[in-house]
Amino acid sequence: MTLAAATDLAAATNENLASISNTLIYSSMAVYTLAFFAYIAEWLLGSRSKVGRTAAALTPAKSAKAAQAPAVTVTKGGSTAVLERPKVVVRAAAGQRDVPDGPGAHGGDEQGDLYGRIAISLTVLAFLVEFGGVVTRALSVQRAPWGNMYEFNITFSTVAVGVYLGLLALKKNVRWLGLFLITTVLLDLGLAVTVLYTASDQLVPALHSYWLYIHVSTAIFCGAVFYVGAVSTLLYLFKDGYETKLANGGTSGRFANSVLDRLPSSASLDKFSYRVNAAVFPLWTFTIIAGAIWAGDAWGRYWGWDPKETWSFITWVAYACYLHARATAGWKGRKAAYLALIAFGCWLFNYYGVNIFVSGKHSYAGV
Repeated sequence: MTLAAATDLAAATNENLASISNTLIYSSMAVYTLAFFAYIAEWLLGSRSKVGRTAAALTPAKSAKAAQAPAVTVTKGGSTAVLERPKVVVRAAAGQRDVPDGPGAHGGDEQGDLYGRIAISLTVLAFLVEFGGVVTRALSVQRAPWGNMYEFNITFSTVAVGVYLGLLALKKNVRWLGLFLITTVLLDLGLAVTVLYTASDQLVPALHSYWLYIHVSTAIFCGAVFYVGAVSTLLYLFKDGYETKLANGGTSGRFANSVLDRLPSSASLDKFSYRVNAAVFPLWTFTIIAGAIWAGDAWGRYWGWDPKETWSFITWVAYACYLHARATAGWKGRKAAYLALIAFGCWLFNYYGVNIFVSGKHSYAGV
């Protein structure tokens, strides 16, 4: 076989792989759509359980009453001893309401739980199909599939779903996240295949480095985890407002009662979002350091205040402020939650805005 024939064969093979990748991405969108409807069915058919109906009835006054139970008198060997009742330890921190977690999207209903399990199974299937699409995209160009915004998007959504499924595998109570996650994944993939799609091509010279695998992969993973934290933070704000309204004697509409009652308590959502963001923040720090080292190799300087570098640093500062504020007593709760959403907004602009609308050395959007 001549060199020209071998080159043509390789080009044809790469073109076929790219076509297979596109087919798998569209197929994953179809399965994600089925999962979306299954999650909808879980929420619609699930009924409010006894746990959900009684969640709002628990107040700090009832908890205090339980904590002030009478002492226990014990008689032994002719003598009498008075033992204090052990203090009741509750999940909520000081100054917070003692509200138990809701039963979940299924609301304690067997039919709702069945649709939830179907939704999870479909999500796993869609994840595997999309992962196959990302791998075949990489094989078609014989490099990491992170050379343009289309490839970033399909990889990002794959990792985000992988983080969700990983938390489920670790027995974490996050099934309530499914509907919100799949909705945004479908939007992300829809944007990728319509607006951001770019045919397979080789990288610009500056990206030919092993640092591509280190820097970009950690950046995508951090973004996926930050996304999970942002969703839980947003739901915390809704749930906290709902609990506050009930605690003050107010009433909420049927929709709010049916949906918000099933979510974890605001205290649990707040704790979950904080732990998620705090866990991934060191990795985001490493991402910026790795990018600086890569910049030194590629451009001969470690930091040049390029728009992508600047917004990466702004995002780091925003999350650092959030973590510091969250650890400070006066900034827990809603104030810290607003900071977390602002920080994620900085990450989103760094991810989309800088790549698409701002020119710089990191302009690899491909659109």
